Amino acid sequence: MRAAVYHGQKDVRIEDVEPGVVGPAQVRVDVETCGICGTDLHEYAAGPIFIPGDDPHPVSGEQLPVTMGHEFSGVVSEVGEGVTSLAEGDAVAINPILCCGECRQCVEGNYHICDSIGFVGLSGGGGGFSESVVVDEHQAVPLVEGVPIEHGALVEPLAVGLHAVRRAGVQAGDSVAVFGSGPIGLSVIQSARAAGAGDIIVSEPRPARRELATESGATTLIDPTETDAVEEVREHTGGGADQTFEVAGIETTYKQSIQATRPHGTTTIVSIFEEEASSHPIDLVLGERTITGTLAYLGGPRSAEEYGMVIDMLASGALDVDPLITARIDLDEIVDRGFESLLDPDSDQVKILVTPR
Repeated sequence: MRAAVYHGQKDVRIEDVEPGVVGPAQVRVDVETCGICGTDLHEYAAGPIFIPGDDPHPVSGEQLPVTMGHEFSGVVSEVGEGVTSLAEGDAVAINPILCCGECRQCVEGNYHICDSIGFVGLSGGGGGFSESVVVDEHQAVPLVEGVPIEHGALVEPLAVGLHAVRRAGVQAGDSVAVFGSGPIGLSVIQSARAAGAGDIIVSEPRPARRELATESGATTLIDPTETDAVEEVREHTGGGADQTFEVAGIETTYKQSIQATRPHGTTTIVSIFEEEASSHPIDLVLGERTITGTLAYLGGPRSAEEYGMVIDMLASGALDVDPLITARIDLDEIVDRGFESLLDPDSDQVKILVTPR
């Protein structure tokens, strides 16, 4: 079968690979749609980061080269012995988390921050940029009526945004500032809106992405190339936002997100950074501000927890994928019209969906 295989930085090739074998408690999913994630871009442009290079991943046992793609959905085409929750023909979204199940974090139920955390499509185990993938039964989360299969590919990034907002503890009426409105930034905006946030302020330099932020629920837009984003947030909120989210992954927005938070407020770092970023501790001390990080979503054997929430919210209309999707391409176009397009600073693309078959 055909797949997009990562061999190294700026080296992704469309190749023929062997389909996985379905074992007990596993299913084969014929991939309908797979999204290109910001993490995929980091791997392509500056990796390997999550992708195991010289040493095999401790859970998957795999290393370079690996098939990419961790935001995907499809249809179950084969079920292994002992599978009871799924049947052939079921439409599913894939929770790609790989965890050891044995470390302290896993034992305590925090599978998403396992000491050996990995992801299908990054750490081995196949990937969504291929015709089919074999996953454990619990990783294939059924879609409910009213949620199209294509939209299932957006469950993963939407779950990232939902988890960030839940971890931050956004409450009804809170003022929120989001620095960056790429796919995850838009997911944060939508989840904050669903949580009942009041003013949702978004700082984003690209006009097209600011427009999408409005469609996702932003109430105030800032162009940081034209004005001081921190001062703008402080002015709109009377001294700083209750909650700020850093979703751009650069030092400038890292500092801005902290400085734009009100005293006793919380800054949540959502981005995966390629490089180190620094800030002055006095920004935390003087206002007794809190800074925290968030990774992925609640997963592992309880994969349906936040995945299930997102699917239900899609069905009810509380979350909307339409503002996120800006293009659909074939697998053969994944480098030129996918990765390279998203890395182009002048591009209006946000979320590009790939059809592998």
